[in-house]
Amino acid sequence: MVPQPFDKSVVRCRWVYKIKTNSDGSIEQYKSRLVAKRYSQQYGMDYKKTFATFAKMTTIHILVVVALVCQWYFAQLDVKNIFLNGDL
Repeated sequence: MVPQPFDKSVVRCRWVYKIKTNSDGSIEQYKSRLVAKRYSQQYGMDYKKTFATFAKMTTIHILVVVALVCQWYFAQLDVKNIFLNGDL
């Protein structure tokens, strides 16, 4: 936790829950995601730049090697539809 800056507003967020069902109506899985309410910010006042994060393959290779050497458990996460309804 960090103190809120005096001249900045906090981006609020909320949890969205969904129950995924099979074709026969039985429950397949429970899903949840944390959604930021980005409409609460104003350009020039709360932020000046926007950017999309990405990782180079060299960075991914290094992380995999470190995980293997240290015998850490790691898993893959696929987020190809993360901006399905976003403004691009």
